[in-house]
Amino acid sequence: MALFGTDGVRGLANRDLTAELALDLAVSAAHVLGDLGAFKGHPQTRPRAIVGQDSRASGEFLEAAVIAGLASAGVDVLKVGVLPTPAIAHLVAESGADLGVMISASHNPMPDNGIKFFAKGGGKLDDALEAEIEKRLKEKWERPTGKDVGRVVQDESASERYIFHLLSSLTTSLRGLKIVVDCANGASSEVAPEVYTRAGAEVIAISNEPNGWNINENCGSTHLENLMAEVKKHNADIGIAHDGDADRCLAVAPNGEVIDGDFIMAILAQDWKVTTVVGTVMSNLGFMKAMEELGIKVEKTPVGDRYVLENMIANGHKLGGEQSGHIIMRDHANTGDGLLTALQLLQVMAKTGKPILELAKVMKRFPQVLVNVKDVDKSKLSTSEPLKKEIENHEAKLGSDGRVLVRASGTEALVRVMVEAESQTTAESIADAIAAIVRSELK
Repeated sequence: MALFGTDGVRGLANRDLTAELALDLAVSAAHVLGDLGAFKGHPQTRPRAIVGQDSRASGEFLEAAVIAGLASAGVDVLKVGVLPTPAIAHLVAESGADLGVMISASHNPMPDNGIKFFAKGGGKLDDALEAEIEKRLKEKWERPTGKDVGRVVQDESASERYIFHLLSSLTTSLRGLKIVVDCANGASSEVAPEVYTRAGAEVIAISNEPNGWNINENCGSTHLENLMAEVKKHNADIGIAHDGDADRCLAVAPNGEVIDGDFIMAILAQDWKVTTVVGTVMSNLGFMKAMEELGIKVEKTPVGDRYVLENMIANGHKLGGEQSGHIIMRDHANTGDGLLTALQLLQVMAKTGKPILELAKVMKRFPQVLVNVKDVDKSKLSTSEPLKKEIENHEAKLGSDGRVLVRASGTEALVRVMVEAESQTTAESIADAIAAIVRSELK
């Protein structure tokens, strides 16, 4: 079974993702992403790595293991502490580092953790590089000694440099906007309120007191109830929700309506007057139809913001993302950045003077039902004829007024059944029927 999923290596910390595995992955990544032999005997030109983490307690021992692996392989390490995943990507690119490592399981529950690697330039690794890192795990290697081992230092300026990068993307002050931001008790707990305040907004921060165990716990982009209540309580213009590592952004309108990634992309696409947007197979049908009406082409990729980015780079597109709130804006960053996304959305509100609900009229969301089917064998998904027939039958009935998508999760042990239709009732009944077949067929 492959170690790497849709977004790095994830698992239950200290059981699936152990200190030993973290160390070995770091050593292998150093060998793949850093030309170590060329630097031997020249400490001033050794490969450099940026290492950050979210607020999980397990990140503390995993950070130590990753740093030990990198330094033992002859890589100099800059520790930046708790910062969002996109901050690591930016700092790798800005500093010219040879690689970056983010220790996070994103929106997953606290007991999980993960390791994401960034290549030189700050981009996520493609499948071939991940396969090479996995292939070279545990290989025999010549260990550096003396002055050839890596050094480890704390980068005290990293947070401020990331904040400067975010604020430099704005051309309009956010003065006059009142926002509530839910930091998921995660990696954005300090930096997000600071950024939005410096941008000019009045900011109320919630779930911004991480203690190592409360990341994503009934808060953040996967639990919007608290944010909805606080937006109403404070009569705010909008609520912003991040996930544990802050590469996502969802928004909440004053009436409690959720403004997901599709709405955000549609608003930005219309404001920026782009010709093409890159979405995924999970993008809502309403988004597709809205873009068609605006004369904007949509290119679809597999789920995962790295696949969106690959398409954007290959074809020169500047806007893309996922319904989940991973939005990539290549004029400003080379990975999904929840804080950058929020700033650009808020800037449209400030610039146009329009409330979020008026901006969101750019598209109408088709009712969408997502059923996660657990405890099934994902490997049988592509070979089940009864499941294939069931999907085809429902697709024929829906025609152009809906769609069905059944896929194995790249980050969790489950199969996702997604159905869109003109009515919620229709979508629910079809999703339940297909999920039942998945349970019976993929035992």
